[in-house]
Amino acid sequence: MRLKTIAAAGFAVLALSATTVAKTDVDFALSEGLNLNLIARDGPVAAHVLARAGTSPRLIVAFPAGNSGAGIWFKPLATKAEWRQLRAPEPLRLRDGKDRSLYGVRVSFETTARRLEPSEAVLSSVRVLRDYEIDKTLPEELKAAPTVAGNTITYARDRLDGKAGYLMKLVVDEGKLENGALVAPAQGRLRLTLIAASGETPLTPLEGGALLNSKHMQDDAAVRALTFLSYREKFLAGSWRFNTYFGRDTLMSVRLLMPVLAPEAVETGLRSVLTRLSPKGEVAHEEDIGEFAILDHRRAGQGLSDAPVYDYKMIDGDFMLAPVMENWLSDPRAKNRAAGLLAQSDGAHKLGDALVRNLKHVVESARGFAETPRYDRLIALKQGMSAGQWRDSNTGLGGGRYPYDVNAVFVPAALRATIKLVRSGVLDPYLTAEDHQTLAEATRMESVWSREAPKLFEIALPAGVAAKSVSAYAMAERVPERPALAALHGAPLRFNALALKDDGTPVKVENSDIGFALLFAEPSISELSQAADLIARPFPAGLMTGAGMLVANPAFEADETRALFHRNAYHGTVIWSWQQAVAAAGLERQLQRKDLPVPVRRKLETAQTRLWAAITSAKRMRSSELWSWDYSGGAYHIVPFGAAQGDADESNALQLWSTVFLALHPASAKTLESVH
Repeated sequence: MRLKTIAAAGFAVLALSATTVAKTDVDFALSEGLNLNLIARDGPVAAHVLARAGTSPRLIVAFPAGNSGAGIWFKPLATKAEWRQLRAPEPLRLRDGKDRSLYGVRVSFETTARRLEPSEAVLSSVRVLRDYEIDKTLPEELKAAPTVAGNTITYARDRLDGKAGYLMKLVVDEGKLENGALVAPAQGRLRLTLIAASGETPLTPLEGGALLNSKHMQDDAAVRALTFLSYREKFLAGSWRFNTYFGRDTLMSVRLLMPVLAPEAVETGLRSVLTRLSPKGEVAHEEDIGEFAILDHRRAGQGLSDAPVYDYKMIDGDFMLAPVMENWLSDPRAKNRAAGLLAQSDGAHKLGDALVRNLKHVVESARGFAETPRYDRLIALKQGMSAGQWRDSNTGLGGGRYPYDVNAVFVPAALRATIKLVRSGVLDPYLTAEDHQTLAEATRMESVWSREAPKLFEIALPAGVAAKSVSAYAMAERVPERPALAALHGAPLRFNALALKDDGTPVKVENSDIGFALLFAEPSISELSQAADLIARPFPAGLMTGAGMLVANPAFEADETRALFHRNAYHGTVIWSWQQAVAAAGLERQLQRKDLPVPVRRKLETAQTRLWAAITSAKRMRSSELWSWDYSGGAYHIVPFGAAQGDADESNALQLWSTVFLALHPASAKTLESVH
């Protein structure tokens, strides 16, 4: 078909000839809270369309290509608006007035709003859209003025460096444009068509047998979500807000999905991490690409370069790489592939050299505590940072500086993996004599870290103190106290601190990070018993609720710290899908042990069963990033995160590490009745 010729800001005359791409290979819709999400991918076209309902409606189209997007925010309404999809996203290839390709979608909606008045349109990097959604600020040079012609509003602009940019059109199909506002007809509802496109270079889909083997669980929704997030260049962390590489997300997802991923897919993830290491071997957390990279370079006085900019502020990914690499390189499927993978080049170095660089960084970072095992020699957040691991909101660690997961689990795991990788001989082509000498220190260091680091995070509360805290917090949160108090059995309460503060004071918040120990470490029998209790105990004595396993329970902290972990906080008393998966995989791993006393095995089985019951009850949310809850009518209820006015952010409908249930088998969990 032929689209109307229009004049648009940032272009001379934008004559768009649109070619409809064939039927999409990924095409589905899902609703979550106030968001209607429409997902489409076919060849070079990949898009996530989001229609936000409520009194602050918006329409967003996010593209994995260049992590780019186009969105329009409407002025607040007196009554809530609802959206109904009339036509699924139709992939398009467009040509602009300079004969450059743009890839996008066309989709039609009906809305209950009688009048929608545009407030701001943002066409740029998804990072820019994310920032605008949070603080409603937009750099002046990124603004796109609307062009109105007949029943159509058009926004268009080139990228800052003059390359093919972005387009968004709103066509009123039923109703009219009145002084720039979309107005419903006197009889009937407002209907409109949204067209959005990006000139960023498309990614190459990774799908089918190149993505998954035949062992994965039959879950069509998870397969669709994973497929949309998977490309030969990299995996995307989540959509709509994180449509690009995140190192931690990639590593954890590859580790958990490894049994069901095709070898090519495993190596795609590992390669993406290895090629983005810093010169000293740090794992990149996030990448700025496309126009956001241009903004970075311009702020640094480096012109209009779009060379990727990598963020090395996080500390946990540095110690995840070695265990995940060792897990893959020791996999029988990698036997004839390891040498080839490590010999690949990122243009400057071979991947084997990059891995050695990371291992040396691990050993150098671990040396201080191994020599003097005091809390202040642990791995701390980087200077000036309030976050540094997966709880990467400003308050996610409750003011802690030394995270439990990094120090008690991932550093020892990285040292163990270093030892195994060196002994395997797979790294011999990349190790100098000096490297061998440096990495040999990992054996001594691992012993110290495994023995001494976890001790520093141990919390033991007298029975009376624990019970009083549970009662007070249950009353504050308006949840039942009786089951929680009964689960304490009148005994002292033990758990691991979330983190240590600058002065070594523990942040006494129960947390789901014990799942990492179950998955990556070899906990003692007493530690296993404690972990099982924590997972299975009803909130607010433990982490379990009818809506899922919480990632934090601050019942035993002071009021000012409790206030940081409310149900609206990104890392508060909320449920993250992938954290339940980590705990489930960890419990299954520990149940394979042959040294478990019968009482401890039963505890682990009880925790496993209760966890899977919670996972199953929230199946519709499984591919989502996180969710919250409320308690009413004698039961917990799931509340989509981002639906409440006080929520710190909104949840991604698709999250890479939430697809890992494809590799987990709930049938292995016994029923609760059989446990008892």
